[in-house]
Amino acid sequence: MAIINPAELDLKEETIVKIRRVAKVNALGKRFRFSAVAVVGDGKGHIGVGVGKAGEVILAITKAKEKAKQAIVKVPVVNGTIPHKIIGVHGASKVLLKPASPGTGIIAGAGVRAVMEQVGINDILTKSLGSNNSMNVVKATLNALINLHDAVSVANRRGITIPEIFN
Repeated sequence: MAIINPAELDLKEETIVKIRRVAKVNALGKRFRFSAVAVVGDGKGHIGVGVGKAGEVILAITKAKEKAKQAIVKVPVVNGTIPHKIIGVHGASKVLLKPASPGTGIIAGAGVRAVMEQVGINDILTKSLGSNNSMNVVKATLNALINLHDAVSVANRRGITIPEIFN
């Protein structure tokens, strides 16, 4: 997988999927910190997901955004949807992604919707299965997108022409 330089991309405004307050209990009481999940993308097939943790909300969001920029990957997008049906898994979360006809829109929950909007997919059907932990749902969605194959790469790997794939 090629490394993508975020400075070369025209990134959209990041989407913050979830901000959580987490507590560590010690002898002196509870110590609160914050965890944030951010998604960045250019709307043209590039997507990155990052998680940041800090003592303040703003710092956690900044860290998440920077980690997301460092983890940008390329995803095949065909006519505003995905090339084929796929299930992504991360932990106990599973996400089913199905291509949809133009005009359908994004049928998805909050975490999956944020990823789809950032990557530039406008028509898709999704279903979240298993755990609904927002961090794991976002990572399962990213896993599904990374494992997508476009028709050109499949044809090259099999040594056949693109029309032969659909026969």
